[in-house]
Amino acid sequence: MSYIDDNLMSGEHIIYRAKLHWVVFGIPIIFAVIIAVITLVLFFAGGDTIAMGYVFLFFLLIAIIWVVSSFISFKTSEFGVTSKRVLVKVGWIRRNSLEILLAKIEGIQANQGILGRILNYGTIVIKGTGGTSNPFHKIEAPFEFRKKVQEQIDLIQR
Repeated sequence: MSYIDDNLMSGEHIIYRAKLHWVVFGIPIIFAVIIAVITLVLFFAGGDTIAMGYVFLFFLLIAIIWVVSSFISFKTSEFGVTSKRVLVKVGWIRRNSLEILLAKIEGIQANQGILGRILNYGTIVIKGTGGTSNPFHKIEAPFEFRKKVQEQIDLIQR
């Protein structure tokens, strides 16, 4: 069961779920490809193959750790809007969670850069009462998430 499902209050139901965008894998995969290409070029140029093999394995290990770390973040991050709250949980071992009542949200901001606009990901910043500000990066469809939060806030204010 998910974090959001496990932490629902009585009478509360899930309105919308979001997740991290697949772009979290972008830089680690690009790094791995660049390392592979450089290694192949050096190999065919006729360098010291044993030394290059160790260097390649070192950088390959870094790339694998980076990809696995991104995968764990991707699978363990949850973003949800319920009928009463916004719930966010990021991380597996080192966890960052936010549970804020809709009535305590002063504002929600969605930011997208050019690439985020093209691939539909961005940053959500949730501003609670008292000036607290919580940014969450690389969320899939951030404007849809913001819209669902605003719709729920509107419903509880009626």
